[in-house]
Amino acid sequence: MLKYLSAADRHHAAPAAWLSSYFLFSFADYFDRDNMHFGPLRVFNDDNVAAQSGFPQHPHSEMEIVTLVLEGEITHQDTMGNNTTIKAGEVQRMTAGTGLAHSEFNRQDKPLHLYQLWFIPSQRGLAPSYEQKDLDFTTTNKNELVPLVTGQKVLEDVVYMNSNSTVYWSNLEEGEDIEFKTFPIRLTFIYVKEGVIFVNGTELGPNDQARMTDEDVVQIRAAKDSQFILIDLPATEANY
Repeated sequence: MLKYLSAADRHHAAPAAWLSSYFLFSFADYFDRDNMHFGPLRVFNDDNVAAQSGFPQHPHSEMEIVTLVLEGEITHQDTMGNNTTIKAGEVQRMTAGTGLAHSEFNRQDKPLHLYQLWFIPSQRGLAPSYEQKDLDFTTTNKNELVPLVTGQKVLEDVVYMNSNSTVYWSNLEEGEDIEFKTFPIRLTFIYVKEGVIFVNGTELGPNDQARMTDEDVVQIRAAKDSQFILIDLPATEANY
């Protein structure tokens, strides 16, 4: 079964002049008891941060936090001692675990565009940790699903997280097809950055979502050159 959500179904938040954010799940001032999470995917925020602006230090705990930088770059500092810059095409993962604090700033003179995803971890009480990797995912590996972050150890050259989930990215050219094999005990989440794709026959445009349950195969065809994220997730809490 495929549930389609349009770009207009997202919640738009602009809590400061420098931030424009779209929440795909309940977050901050947006609460919908029917849209709290999809499997262990608890937060998916599509953020645009103005130049020379950002998030001052703030705390987190008991979440796996994944940041994908699409355009621009972000400067990150945290209480673990990390002081890094994450550029477009790079992936960052923080295990908040028992607790940490961090800040995120756009120190550049151009806007920053990023996706930030939070996953409910497979276990609580983990020690905070950090990983960052340049996978150049926005421009390379056309016409395939490229794994970026995973808790499934069979995949290599990816960022590891403590969740039985995998985040894929695709740069799919017009007329090309991808088949993703799944299981009824898994969930599949798709969010389109740009272009037009058909997912099991349903059309998705920019910023549209598909949330899929009880499927064996996900067929994806690009009607235009497209970029999208696909997340493979466990369906039951016991498998998070």
